[in-house]
Amino acid sequence: MNAHVSERARVVARHDPGPCPSIETARLKLRPHRLSDAPAIAGSLGDFEVARMLSRVPAPYHQQDALDWLTRQSARALPDWTLAVTTGEDVHIGCVGIELRNGEWHVGYWLNRFHWGKGLMSEAVHAAVERFFCHMPEAVLRSGVFADNPASLKVQEKLGFKITGCSQIYALARNAMVAHIETRLTAEDLRRPN
Repeated sequence: MNAHVSERARVVARHDPGPCPSIETARLKLRPHRLSDAPAIAGSLGDFEVARMLSRVPAPYHQQDALDWLTRQSARALPDWTLAVTTGEDVHIGCVGIELRNGEWHVGYWLNRFHWGKGLMSEAVHAAVERFFCHMPEAVLRSGVFADNPASLKVQEKLGFKITGCSQIYALARNAMVAHIETRLTAEDLRRPN
């Protein structure tokens, strides 16, 4: 009986990186989301230039959509991390999520368009992934980008993600199938962005 219990605990531990952390970088703070983040999330994802690059975000996107999403995130019992990306003044500017889907870990992210081109997403994703691998060193992270999003692919390539293939996935905001470049990352391949 004890051997069975310890084996089950080992299997569960393999799929649980622990609670969503708070992480500070040189320019950012990543923290668990709060309901008060809804207006900022709606402002960012209400921008079609941001929403069109994400597969599961509708357009238009309203504050109620953000509240519904935040409520679902807080009710989930899964070991996922959904980190708010904030400035030093705790202004919500984006998100990095690491979630377990169908037995595989996936990382996704987005950033308010007015903060693009400053290296902030590379900094945020690196911090989240580095912390995740501290807890889950054997895990493989899967991700991807739409083929018409070279900036996001550049973020992943800087961090060490390797391209594994291409598929077509449905983009809710575009209401269409879109070419998707699939990627993966291991702890050994993780690089610090320049």
